[in-house]
Amino acid sequence: MAVDILHELDELLAEQRALYRDLHLQPELSMQEHNTAQRINNELDTLDIEVQRIGGTGVVAVLRNGDGPTIMARADTDALPLSEQTGLDYASKIDGVMHACGHDMHVATLLGAVKVLAAKPQAWAGTYIAVFQPGEEIAAGAQAMLDDGLVEKIPRPEVALAQHVMPTEAGTIGTSAGPILSAGDSLKITVHGQGAHGSMPHNSIDPVVLASSIVLQLQTIVSRETHPGEFAVVTVGALNAGTKSNIIPDRAELLLNLRTYDEAVRERIMKSIERIVHGMCQAAGSPLDPAFAYYDQFPLTTNDAEVNAKVTEAFTEFFGSKAVYQTDPYTASEDFSRLPDAFGIPYTYWVIGSVEAEKYRQAVAEGTVAQNIPANHSPAFAPDIDPTLETGIQTHVVAALAYLAAP
Repeated sequence: MAVDILHELDELLAEQRALYRDLHLQPELSMQEHNTAQRINNELDTLDIEVQRIGGTGVVAVLRNGDGPTIMARADTDALPLSEQTGLDYASKIDGVMHACGHDMHVATLLGAVKVLAAKPQAWAGTYIAVFQPGEEIAAGAQAMLDDGLVEKIPRPEVALAQHVMPTEAGTIGTSAGPILSAGDSLKITVHGQGAHGSMPHNSIDPVVLASSIVLQLQTIVSRETHPGEFAVVTVGALNAGTKSNIIPDRAELLLNLRTYDEAVRERIMKSIERIVHGMCQAAGSPLDPAFAYYDQFPLTTNDAEVNAKVTEAFTEFFGSKAVYQTDPYTASEDFSRLPDAFGIPYTYWVIGSVEAEKYRQAVAEGTVAQNIPANHSPAFAPDIDPTLETGIQTHVVAALAYLAAP
C-alpha cells in the first residue's frame, strides 16, 4: 500500500529540499545539463542500482525488484534563458539562466520516488525505470535519447508516467484523459521582394508591406477556417525586415508558433499557412518563392483513458477526492510523448500545484490569478517547496504502485 511507504518522509524531504535548492541555484540550458546530470548520477550511485547515460546529458535508472510489470517515469532537467526575479535566497547564480518551468522540482521529486522505492522493496514488485531527460524546452532531449538507443538499452516498459508543476493550488493534482498538452510547431517564413531607396518605392517590391499583409491574412485561419469547436492557435511572434528607415529591403522574415490538439487540424493549418503565404507572394509579384522552415516541433500529449483512470483512482484513494480534479487541457507543449510512442506503449501525464493554498484561493476569488500568480516561464516563477515537493514525490510513488504493488 502506498500509505505504508509514504508516511515517514521527514528525513527524505530534508534531503530533497537541499537537492532542489542546489538545482535551482545552478540551472543549465537545454542539452548542456552536464552538472545536473552528474548530480543525478551521484544521487543514484548511493542506491546501488543500474544507471546509464543516454542521449548525452540524459540519465536513466533501472530498479529491478523481482517479477512484475515494468513501468517508466520521466522528469525533464533543463532550464530557460531567463534572468531570475524571484528574490529567493536560493535564486539562480547563473546569469541569464533560470529554472523557470519547475524542471528542478521534477528532478527532485522523481529522485525522491526512486529513493522511496529503493528503500522499500517489500512494498512492490517489478521494474521501475526513472528517465531524467534533457532538452525538453527545445524539443530535442527525448529524440536525443531515442537516437542514442534508449529503446534498446532499457527493458521495455508497459506504461509511461510523467508530471509537471503548474501555478495552481499546492497539494492538488489535475488529471485528464485525452489531450492534456497541445502539439506545438514553430515556423520561420522568408518572403522576398525587390530592394530600393526609400524615396523611390515605385522601384521596389516591398517585403515589409507583403509580410504585414500576410500577418493580417493569417488571422483568418483560426477565425474563418477553423470550426468554432476546435482548438487552434496561430501566433506571429516576430516580423523582421530592413536595417534603415530609407532603405526598402529585399526580404522579410516571420516567426510563427502553432498550437493544436488534433493532428488533422495541425496538418490543415500548416497547409493553410503555406497556401496563404504563396498566394500573397504571387499577388505582390515576389521574385522568389517563399521559404518555410519548421523547427522546435512538439508532439501532442494525449493521455490513454485506461491508464489515466487507473492512476486517477490511485491518487483519489491516497490524497482524497478534494485534492484530485479533472484538468482542462493546457496549451503548453512537451516532447515527453516521444518516449512512450517509440515503445508503442500507453501513458498518462498529470499536473501538480505549486502555489500556497490561501494565496491561490484568494487570487481565484478576486479574479487575479493571471495578474498575481507568476506562471511557468516567468522570471518570477517560484514554486513553494512545501508541500509541492512532498506531493510530487507521493504522486510518483502512488502512480507507480498502481502497477507495481506487491500481491
